[in-house]
Amino acid sequence: MSIRALALDLYKAKQKVVRFEKLLANGSRAEQNELQQELNSAIQEEKILCKMLAGEKESGDFRKKFE
Repeated sequence: MSIRALALDLYKAKQKVVRFEKLLANGSRAEQNELQQELNSAIQEEKILCKMLAGEKESGDFRKKFE
C-alpha cells in the first residue's frame, strides 16, 4: 500500500472518530453504549493506520537494523 493511500485512509479514520465523538456527545443514553463501541473501534483503526503509516515512512535500512 502506498503512503498516499495510507494517509488518505488515516484521514478518513480520523474523520470517523470525530463524527462518533460528536454523536456520542449528542446521543441519548440508549444509544451511548453502541456509539461508545463504535468509537472504540474507530480509534483502534486510527491507531493501526497511524502505525502503518509511520512504518512505511521509515527507510528500509532503518527497518533492517531492528530485524
